[in-house]
Formats: sequence, structure tokens, C-alpha cells
Amino acid sequence: MLAKIGSAAVLGLEALPVEVEVDVRRSGQAGIMTLVGLPDAAVRESSERTRAAIRNSGLTFPGDKRITINLAPADLRKEGPAYDLPIAIGILMASGQLPPDALDGAILMGELSLDGTLRHVRGVLPVADMARYSDSTTLYVPAHDAAEAALIPGLQVYPVASLASLVAHLQGFAPITPYSPAEHYTELPPPPAVDFAEIQGQEHAKRALEVAAAGGHNLLMVGPPGAGKTLMARALPGILPRLSLEEALEVTRIYSVADQLSADTPLIQIRPFRAPHHTIR
Repeated sequence: MLAKIGSAAVLGLEALPVEVEVDVRRSGQAGIMTLVGLPDAAVRESSERTRAAIRNSGLTFPGDKRITINLAPADLRKEGPAYDLPIAIGILMASGQLPPDALDGAILMGELSLDGTLRHVRGVLPVADMARYSDSTTLYVPAHDAAEAALIPGLQVYPVASLASLVAHLQGFAPITPYSPAEHYTELPPPPAVDFAEIQGQEHAKRALEVAAAGGHNLLMVGPPGAGKTLMARALPGILPRLSLEEALEVTRIYSVADQLSADTPLIQIRPFRAPHHTIR
């Protein structure tokens, strides 16, 4: 029996759709799980994680059959453990333990622990942004990442705590309540790390910073060590115009892909500041 589950691959700052195809059938090579579709080492290891997670969730792993898993398109490299959840659900569907049409039009992602609980994965925001421009408006993500996915309007986000809870939801025994997004884009963003008003002296330099901030100009600061260049640079984001919602989502996308996003503050509203050392190449 063949099952198809929607997922996604994060490539740079963008996400591309991936279809997880699972074929389960009797053959002379029972108990073999084959994973194809240009997977990296973390994806190939998902076979052992999903096997243990299915069994430890009280479900039946079809060990007496041959399982073939294809991550399409095959020419797109797949990285990371986010395919654990769609692979496990695909195995359960292909083996007849779940309805074959239970997840039509949905996107799944999540790393499975051996006990079946779901762990955080990076890149949820680009995947949610991709979903709003496609026909997939339903996302099943780890509960830790639900607030991040819900930043994109118009999506129905289900926070999944474990494989067992998702199976119970799809079977209709214990429905999962869709995540209700909070208002993260506030009228007053958090204060900057360095307040521009607290800098004393350097009136000409501060005036140049104000002009650059108002006009959106580039700025080059040159001076001896200890003159205050770094301090004023750190204070500059505090006088820049606040991020619009689209700009905030663009900055948050970078943090999401880099796995630097906090679950408590899923939306970055402060303009980023980076201070590379002068020896950087």
C-alpha cells in the first residue's frame, strides 16, 4: 500500500515542498527499510528513530514487510531530522493503521524521540510562509514550534506533543485543538540594548548617526580604539524606524533557520546588530 505525506525542505532562507512517499508491501526481503531521495546522514537515521517511536507509542511497526520511503523531488538534498514525523505517519498509513486521506493538504514536520515525543526543529517559519502561498493551509508541528508557525496568518497550526497524540487525533479519539496565535507584534517593541540618549559627548558623530538613521544611509566610522565607535554602533538600532511586520518576519526567518529563535519570543522586533571583529575575512 502506498501513502503520501506533505513536508518541506529548508534551502537557505526559503522552503520548498517535499512529498514523503511510503510503500509497504510483502516481499522476500521483509524487515528492510529503504530510504531514497538524496537524504543526508540525519535523515537516513530516521529509520531507527521512527521504528522505535512507533513501537514505544503502542502502535504496530510492520516489521514483517519491506518498506520503501522516497523523499520527492529526488534531486533536492534533504537535511535534518524534521522528516521523522511524516515518515512515521506515512508508515502507519501505508500499513493500514490510519486512514489514507487523513492528512490531505497538510504539511508535517518534527523530530521524534525514541519514546514518540516530538522535539523542536529549525526552519518552521520559512515552511509556514511557503504554505500560505500553496494549497497546504494546515500544519502539524512540534508543540514547541507552534507559536513560530502561527506568525503567518491564514494557517491552521496543530501543536503536536507526541506521535501517539497525533494518531489519536487522526483517528478521532482525542482531537488536538488548533493553536490560537497571540499578538506578538506589539505597539511598543522591547527597548534597545544601548540607549542612544545615554551617550555623552561626540556630538558630531551622533549627528552623523542621526542623519544616517533618518535617511537610510550607509555609514563608515573611523577612529582610534576607545573613541566610542562600537558603543555608538550598538546604540544606532535604537533610533532606527521600528520594523514593520513584514520586516520583522524577514528577520525572524533568519533566526529560525539559524535555530536561534526563542519559544518565548517567536517574533524578532528589534533591528539586528552584528559586530564582526576587524580580523574577519
